[in-house]
Amino acid sequence: MAGENWPLVPLGELTENLDGRRVPVKENERKPGPYPYYGASGIVDQVDGYLFDGEYLLIGEDGENLRTRQTPIAFMATGKFWVNNHAHIVRGNHRADTRFLSYVLSQTEISGYLTGSTMPKLTQGNLNRLPVIAPPLAEQKAIAAVLGALDDKIELNRRMNATLEAMARALFQSWFVDFEPVRAKLDGRTPAALDPATAALFPDAFQETLQGHIPMGWRLSRITDCCERIHSGGTPRRDEPEYWNDATIPWLTSGEVRQPMITATENFISGLGLKDSSAKWVPANSTVVALYGATAGQVSFLGSRATTNQAVCSLIPKPQFEYFNYFMMRSATAEMEKKAVGSAQQNISKGIIEETSVVLPSTEVLARFNLAVGPLFENWISSIKQSGTLATIRDTLLPKLLSGELSLNAAIKGAS
Repeated sequence: MAGENWPLVPLGELTENLDGRRVPVKENERKPGPYPYYGASGIVDQVDGYLFDGEYLLIGEDGENLRTRQTPIAFMATGKFWVNNHAHIVRGNHRADTRFLSYVLSQTEISGYLTGSTMPKLTQGNLNRLPVIAPPLAEQKAIAAVLGALDDKIELNRRMNATLEAMARALFQSWFVDFEPVRAKLDGRTPAALDPATAALFPDAFQETLQGHIPMGWRLSRITDCCERIHSGGTPRRDEPEYWNDATIPWLTSGEVRQPMITATENFISGLGLKDSSAKWVPANSTVVALYGATAGQVSFLGSRATTNQAVCSLIPKPQFEYFNYFMMRSATAEMEKKAVGSAQQNISKGIIEETSVVLPSTEVLARFNLAVGPLFENWISSIKQSGTLATIRDTLLPKLLSGELSLNAAIKGAS
């Protein structure tokens, strides 16, 4: 096989290192802007300037992720961007394709090249010594093209999903936070971007409450009024293999509540574990909130049913409140974090979530909101599931292509 004849070469012989151009900027000194600010594991901020313009490979220099590899240790950065000093920045020289190197590093064992007992570090010297396979350049480009086509589609889906969420979030903000249609009618203006039937559903006056002005006829309440129930999950006993072996039931942990939408999980329990523990089914279209840990306060929407551990609080919606609950909890994140307890680690209680204040609209307005954003969520969920399938194909092809076990022609057929 071709892979058996490909030499192992130190990474430093295949790359140009640009670490000397990195410039860290403290968070309080950064100015918001359109350019990504990269750290060891990806984008950490958006800033008003850039250091690089082009296609580069960023490789984590320090951090626990170098050991755990919960996220890729090497990732592509393209266009204009800034990099701090926690990520090495390289690009392929005349012997290597930059994108190909990103795939090779995803399969490269680096533990023997890390230093530091408390905080792992991959020094530039050790990075340059990493042995990687080096096929002919044409072969590298061909492999990168096959795998890159899948990643490009996944990235396109991600961008589309961000747009879909932004559209739905903007509508929620306009109707249920800023009350823009009501303000327009109060000022004698026609509400922007609303058809006459929808505009007629909004009142043309406000009423005074203890929490300020709200639309006439709407009412103050709590998020509990929007839910069939609110509960946290549980963890089956770890010393009972039958709770975990041959597991098929999705089991969501707090660490996974870090993205807007969840349609799959990396953790699973068995049916017996669900039966004999406090883990409970959480239906699709529910909202989940991480209660503690690094993701405390993060809010996600479930695109398919799952179970959770005790560090995740689930809001099971009443009919019509599926999308309303998600955006309401997203808007309440800052307030929840203010009420969190714990110095070393924030803890948000189920009670804090239940106390979340909401302004309840009329049932007619809520129904019209669902008609508007429902298709956006359906496309969002479908796109994420498609990306999951594409990622599975990529991850299956990757080691076979790098080892030469699978020919490029066969891979192209498998990916199409």
